[in-house]
Amino acid sequence: MQSESLLLSVETATRAGSIAILKGEALLASSAGNPEASHSNTLLAEIDELLSKLNLAIRDIDIFAVASGPGSFTGLRIGIATVKALAETLGRPCVGVPTLEAIAHSAGSSEATVALLPAGRGELFVQLFSMSTYGAVTALDEAAHLSPGRVIARYRSFDSVCWAGEGAYQYSNLIRESASELNYQFSGARGSVSGWRIAEPASNLAQHVASLAWARHQVIEDPSPTNLRAIYVRPSDAELKV
Repeated sequence: MQSESLLLSVETATRAGSIAILKGEALLASSAGNPEASHSNTLLAEIDELLSKLNLAIRDIDIFAVASGPGSFTGLRIGIATVKALAETLGRPCVGVPTLEAIAHSAGSSEATVALLPAGRGELFVQLFSMSTYGAVTALDEAAHLSPGRVIARYRSFDSVCWAGEGAYQYSNLIRESASELNYQFSGARGSVSGWRIAEPASNLAQHVASLAWARHQVIEDPSPTNLRAIYVRPSDAELKV
């Protein structure tokens, strides 16, 4: 029964990363990684530790999910390669969830949520979504790689926006100052739903990847590991130097 299926979710798009295990739509356990450690050195051990806490083995997992990007190039490659290998070896379905979509999901319901993730060199990965009260996330534009100033310019016409993700906290002062300049109401994470506000950061982004993957798995045509692709949005530093 699908309600009894076990789903393992991996998120390595951010520096710390996270893991979550769901049974159906219910969260069983989750853990956050160490931002100072490489995912290549810790990911498999962290997966094993979380499974052990639940007295489970990797063969008990029915569905695998992973944040497919954008995010850290190295982190994405490690997470996606690990999940693809596990799913392929065990003959299990594998679902990729865009990182910015998971960030929007973590912020709660909103007609306009701007998901922001640091992209290095003072720039951001960004995308606009709407999030329904029942958890459906809809993309309202394409993911982009922009400077903070261009992000504000892109969404300055929206007088009511929920800014979400690590990037929103990193540039919270800029968002606040821009709201003031535009004469928009501004509130903190627990403030009004109108005007501009910054959502509380997700304590474990893998949980939101898992929730979205669970819903997507039930409608996706071919959740084969071979179909999983990373979403980079911009070229890698190595490619830019060529």
